[in-house]
Amino acid sequence: MKTRQPIRAVLLDWAGTTVDYGSRAPVEVFVEIFRRMEVEITAAEAREPMGRAKRDHIASIASLPRVAAKWRQRFGRDAIDADIDRMYQEFLPLQLETLQRIGSEVISGIANAVAKLRSMGLKIGSSTGYTHELMDVVAPLAARDGYDPDVIVCAGDTPAGRPAPWLNFLAAQKLNVYPMASVLVVDDTTVGVAAGLNAGSPTIAVTKTGNAMGLSEAEVLALPADELRSRLAKIEADFLAQGAHFVIQSVAELPELLRREFQ
Repeated sequence: MKTRQPIRAVLLDWAGTTVDYGSRAPVEVFVEIFRRMEVEITAAEAREPMGRAKRDHIASIASLPRVAAKWRQRFGRDAIDADIDRMYQEFLPLQLETLQRIGSEVISGIANAVAKLRSMGLKIGSSTGYTHELMDVVAPLAARDGYDPDVIVCAGDTPAGRPAPWLNFLAAQKLNVYPMASVLVVDDTTVGVAAGLNAGSPTIAVTKTGNAMGLSEAEVLALPADELRSRLAKIEADFLAQGAHFVIQSVAELPELLRREFQ
């Protein structure tokens, strides 16, 4: 996708895109809060709605066919709003605790890539499905490791979260950058890519470090080369079929892609 519209800003997702290689911290907590309700879910089920605001994420997991059947088996009815609210209230302190242990580490190469983007004259915004309370833990730890975006917008800042475009619009407004064709959106989830496309922005999907791969850096490095190539090819094909304009393995590759495709 060649464009004549100069890129003036980049909006980066957090978990799986800039921090928390493999987006592991939220998965651990989603699995645990359903376990506390005596409804076992898999990591794959926990990952399926990744990128949404966390209460919406919990509701989406509860509505998955296998999980809904398990819920009816346990409670004799479908999950209701009060159940989702209860799990969300348990989610927040548990996620806060988890983020202090894992989930706030800046992915290798990100700080250097962001410095290069800034040297190209770009503003750096970010959005996340985490709340401000959760980001009060993540952001200072990320800044200590060299990643400190100009703007952070969070779940709850807009009437609806992803895949609606509002978080991207708000981040662009805070950066004072328009039109949205000059604002690049980068995300590792399908709903995040959808939000970028819905905003009318050039949108880039992240494969290796993100939710779709779902592995730590050490686990990725341990994969046989053929298996890694196969997994990455499948993830890339899925994102491109969704409509992503470009696919990269890591945000570390972003400055070179911008120089090649947008300048």
